[in-house]
Amino acid sequence: MDDLTIFDLYQQTNSKTIDSFSNKIDSNVHVTSKYDKVECNYEWLDIMEDTIRYIDNILRNPNRFIVNEEDVVKIELARRVTVESIKHLSRNTNLIQDYNKKTGDVKPSKILNINKEESYNTYENRFIYSLIQNMKFYIARKKRNLITESSLKDNKSINYTANCKMGSEHVNLQLMLDSKREEKNANKNEAGLDVLKRIERLELQISDLTCSQVYQDIHKLHIALVTSPIKKTNVILKNVNFQYAVKLWNYMQENMDDGIKKSHDSKDYNDTGTLKKYMDESFLLNYLVLDTLSNEEKTTDKKEITEKIVSNMVSKIMDLSGGNLKEEELKDIVSKQYSIVKYKTVVNDKEIYKIFKKNMDEYLNLIRSIKL
Repeated sequence: MDDLTIFDLYQQTNSKTIDSFSNKIDSNVHVTSKYDKVECNYEWLDIMEDTIRYIDNILRNPNRFIVNEEDVVKIELARRVTVESIKHLSRNTNLIQDYNKKTGDVKPSKILNINKEESYNTYENRFIYSLIQNMKFYIARKKRNLITESSLKDNKSINYTANCKMGSEHVNLQLMLDSKREEKNANKNEAGLDVLKRIERLELQISDLTCSQVYQDIHKLHIALVTSPIKKTNVILKNVNFQYAVKLWNYMQENMDDGIKKSHDSKDYNDTGTLKKYMDESFLLNYLVLDTLSNEEKTTDKKEITEKIVSNMVSKIMDLSGGNLKEEELKDIVSKQYSIVKYKTVVNDKEIYKIFKKNMDEYLNLIRSIKL
């Protein structure tokens, strides 16, 4: 009895009892469920944190070019006389004030002054300036609808009530199943910083970038921000730092949503389908368990139980053979096993008889010796 399982209990029950109970069940299944899920996507934050150092590399080694500012000024204001200045004077003799034929000295009244300056006003630098501006706009937009934690709430409950009348026996069952699940994810990085701390640190890093000389010079020019598509200049195509910057640019252009996905579902109904069927079958098993406490001796149809056991055995044999076992082969297997089991039973009976006879003979001999 210790090895008896629910399956065995079900198998040993008269099928008529099972059918009668199943047909007489009067049950109700009330189901309620509430599902709320919030998924926060902070991929943008990961990409920005990874790209910020490449932008810093660009600003530390900016692209630049030389600007020549030309201006004709009085000779006393000229800072530097170059070959270009002499050529300009030879083409504009009206600027010559005096000429000494003996010495060949020329005294101009005015001369071309060329001032050479480095400029950061390149397309690449304007692109980086625009990228930094877009990053600030993007972060500000994300912060307006910021949810720092992903969360999940999944609550389910089943209220099952049922009754059944088996002859003079009234069976009732009331069952309440309740399940609650809550999860939260603070979206911390490997360093253990939460989203707010990560954004705060990122904004500080961006603020440091805006203090660079390149950014300040471009900012003073009040240029129009660069827009997509980005020009594929040699620097942008070949420089690794710019490749990461372009990747961030494209990501922000393609992912303008808030990155928050919300799912909600709520149900409150009486089930009449599969769930009710499962619960009714569970009620039947519970009744069979309860019925084992009965003091009345149950009459069991041995032939029916035998047929069920044989049916299960044949099904398992067919499954093991992959359904390829022929009827004659099955009969041979059963016949051999029958002979073996029958022989064992006969042998066991003979052994018991021998042992019993031996002990009885010894006992009789002992009795006879006492009488003598």
